[in-house]
Amino acid sequence: MRFLIVDDSKFTQKITERYLREKFEDAEIVLAGDGKEGFDKYRELRPDYVFVDLLMPIINGQELIKLIKEEDRDSKIFIITADVQKSVKEEMEGYGLLGFINKPIDDEKIEDIYKTILGDKNGSN
Repeated sequence: MRFLIVDDSKFTQKITERYLREKFEDAEIVLAGDGKEGFDKYRELRPDYVFVDLLMPIINGQELIKLIKEEDRDSKIFIITADVQKSVKEEMEGYGLLGFINKPIDDEKIEDIYKTILGDKNGSN
């Protein structure tokens, strides 16, 4: 299973990567530090799941999600952010995201992500 983590925080990238590796032994994890790099890697690699921070340089998370969804309506995206305004969350929910996760990721949040992905995989077979 391939994951793309798009976040300008190296710390958040590493924490998210560590938790994903604990839950998904076969995980291939690709990192991107901004929205442009994230979109380029998405187009090149077509990951199974994408984790996107909202506040990033060059292309922010909202714009990245819009670009990915224009490219691939069926893309599977989680937002991981420290702060999300209600209006932003409502706008983003219209894109069919798999979830909003407040930073930092912890054991409980990764368990929710794991269950969501298992349900998605079982539902798509």
